[in-house]
Amino acid sequence: MASELLILLMFLVAVAATFLVPVQGAVHYYDFVLKEKNFTRLCNTQRMLVVNDSLPGPMVRVHKGDTMYVNVYNEGDHAITIHWHGVKQPGNPWSDGPEYITQCPIQPGTNFTYEVIFSNEEGTLWWHAHSDWSRHSIYGAIVIDPVNGTTYPFPAPDGEEILILGSWYDFNVNEEVDEDLITGGNLPDSDAYMINGQPGDFCNCSRESTYRWVVDYGKTYLLRIVNAVMNAELFLAIADHNLTVVGMDGNYVKPFVTGYIMISPGQTINVLLTANKMPGHYYIVVHNFDTTPTDAAEFFDHANASAILMYSGDYSAPDSPIYPSQLPYYEDYNAGNAFLAKLRSLADEQHPVNVPMNITTRMFITVSMNIIPCPNQSCDGPVGDKIASSMNNISFVNPGMDILQAYYRNLSGFYTPDFPNWPPTMFNFTEHGLPYSLAVPQKATKVKMLNYNEEVEITFQGTALINASENHPMHMHGYSFYVVGSGIGNFDNVTDPLSFNLVDPVEVNTVSVPKKGWATIRFKASNPGVWLWHCHLDRHLSWGMDTAMIVKNGDTPETSLRRPPANMPKCDVPFASWLQSLDDSDEELAQLFGQQ
Repeated sequence: MASELLILLMFLVAVAATFLVPVQGAVHYYDFVLKEKNFTRLCNTQRMLVVNDSLPGPMVRVHKGDTMYVNVYNEGDHAITIHWHGVKQPGNPWSDGPEYITQCPIQPGTNFTYEVIFSNEEGTLWWHAHSDWSRHSIYGAIVIDPVNGTTYPFPAPDGEEILILGSWYDFNVNEEVDEDLITGGNLPDSDAYMINGQPGDFCNCSRESTYRWVVDYGKTYLLRIVNAVMNAELFLAIADHNLTVVGMDGNYVKPFVTGYIMISPGQTINVLLTANKMPGHYYIVVHNFDTTPTDAAEFFDHANASAILMYSGDYSAPDSPIYPSQLPYYEDYNAGNAFLAKLRSLADEQHPVNVPMNITTRMFITVSMNIIPCPNQSCDGPVGDKIASSMNNISFVNPGMDILQAYYRNLSGFYTPDFPNWPPTMFNFTEHGLPYSLAVPQKATKVKMLNYNEEVEITFQGTALINASENHPMHMHGYSFYVVGSGIGNFDNVTDPLSFNLVDPVEVNTVSVPKKGWATIRFKASNPGVWLWHCHLDRHLSWGMDTAMIVKNGDTPETSLRRPPANMPKCDVPFASWLQSLDDSDEELAQLFGQQ
């Protein structure tokens, strides 16, 4: 009996040693079952892979500092991964989710349990698929309440509501994307936007299913808004009601009152709404904030998605809800930029700002649309070439296995650690009519290496290559960062830093780089592991506007990358191809590459 207890104790110690970041707070368990299901919108029925039979998928709820285990069962017909957007996952990129960056996909008929570790996030985040374009149907909200015994930095609301903005396609979107990537043409636009899974009154066959939110007169509500659409920044307004913005991307902001919001794909915004208008029905309307070139205006989804805010009580319902007159027009750049300019961190004693001040690494990254030449102009993109995109003229190529495993196992041949700090050529980035010779990128799998605790400043510079400038919502996995400055035109490294906000810059995980402009961010590389950077317009991600950063370990177990869990999904690559790289005794790695 004593020997059995000793063996059990040794086992528990060994298990504990693999968890270098201790569990804080409560532990939650969720099951996500992925299945194909039919959904009908816009008079059209599509079969889609969804979580737990719902569109959007289930909301998960935790407190700040909790840990969540989500067992994902893939009963669908194609491989999948799930990303916990905005959750920093300290030391645990194994559960971050992007395909071929931190894991290989979960194959049909298998399952994988994600360990989602919450640290200082508080507010609203979200989860979504991070493989092919499956996130158009696989997404849901994450609500992170304050630690028990604490509260919001504003008066407690009387209630809350979640609005998740999504995309609807009248066709099999993954099949269409696969074909377009081969032919090199434009990737598909959605046929409508949705609010909580419904397009609303202004779309065909949708009026009866429009989402309705019932409020009580005089009460104040915390409204959590998630932009889960595939390829569009959006304006949102609620007729006759002001919104007080109080949070963004799992952080609090200095409250400000506005008639509308502009929200990029990947972002979340928390607002307070007081139901103080004449009892009645009021439209909540969402439509595209379009920054594409004028001659490309027909290529975006012009649908106005709608929901209805309805007051409770006994009154005569109007023939039609009131429409939000304050909703900006599709191409109102001033309105979009004015909203972003108001965002500031709360920066008080309970929510301090820690802007890195001793910068050790400065990067200047161009974010560009590009072309890949095709023989005899045989492709469907501009002048017969393929459309591509890049960061510093590197159009990222996913490797055959995930970079995290390659890095952890010190395997060569999957990536190179030489992502450049500067573009290969300096030119007038925002000039119209730039020569096409500048628009041909290098296709490669280059990553950026950072030492632990480096303080990093990155300026993202938009370009006008192939006359295709537009906003780029740049998202960083594993981190949030401070947006210390932004502007229109070419970044001036002498004068523009003089205007940086180092006092109360907004802290987010996704920043909208302005059309023909720039945005500068700062962060401290204190989370070891492999982390993806990418544009959150999925068409740009698919074309190569992404890279990964590898943050090296610190000097202690607590500041080092954790060991991988035993049940990581296997890579679908021939085991024999990598046999020479392996130690014959390394059974765990052999299982990684082995075929079922």
